[in-house]
Amino acid sequence: SLSFLHLSSATRFTPRATPINHRARTQKSFSIRSQSAPVLSQDELKKLAADKAVESVKSGMVLGLGTGSTAAFVVDKLGQLLSTGQLSNIVGIPTSKRTQEQAASLNIPLSTLDLHPHIDLAIDGADEVDPNLDLVKGRGGALLREKMVEAASSSFIVVADDSKLVSGLGGSGLAMPVEVVQFCWKYNLVRLEGLFKELGCEAKLRLAGDGSEKPYVTDNGNYIVDLYFKNPIKDGFAAGKEISAMEGVVEHGLFLGMATSVIIAGKTGVEVMTK
Repeated sequence: SLSFLHLSSATRFTPRATPINHRARTQKSFSIRSQSAPVLSQDELKKLAADKAVESVKSGMVLGLGTGSTAAFVVDKLGQLLSTGQLSNIVGIPTSKRTQEQAASLNIPLSTLDLHPHIDLAIDGADEVDPNLDLVKGRGGALLREKMVEAASSSFIVVADDSKLVSGLGGSGLAMPVEVVQFCWKYNLVRLEGLFKELGCEAKLRLAGDGSEKPYVTDNGNYIVDLYFKNPIKDGFAAGKEISAMEGVVEHGLFLGMATSVIIAGKTGVEVMTK
């Protein structure tokens, strides 16, 4: 079971950073309900969740900096806190070229996993969050670097708006990405679709999105095959293992047992979910 903490936007809450543990933790819960919550846009909800996550950041930390629209709010907030002196001696490990560029423009000191193999805290968004805090990530195309950085982190806080909640992974009907080498990509696309045939899976090569038929190319020089499920994945760990076993598959977007806590912004405020 999970612990649900409902907080209004005026309530301050800092999730305790704890090492990633795949085993169940002791559950505690309490609830603070706002009397009248304003209607917020999706971007406002993302920013609210991002601000709550950044409250866990302390001076001197090595931070994993995620990729995507929600993670961009986190990076913006860190830049603000550094510029005003509220934070200092932060080192960021970016998970994509675009996050690296954003952080550099905000004068956030950056490094790499090679120089900082142990990260104190990673903060990133998610495309889907299930009741076990397992995730689908990678619709922004940065799943490989995200997984490497977040697996090296003592704590991993996920920030999202409530539209990302699903009862089972793949349940949104949107893309679950698999990064594959360019060599014979169609061979693996067909195999991936066949692997999940019973779930009504359709596999598509991700395109660049510039109006051409050119494939999208990741920061690592690979392609992405997006899987679309009509029914949720029954066993995420088994699915991830089978995908990873395919020759030519680099990484998949199932992030299982990795999140320490998930901060969800919704109509009633901010909900902090912990295992």
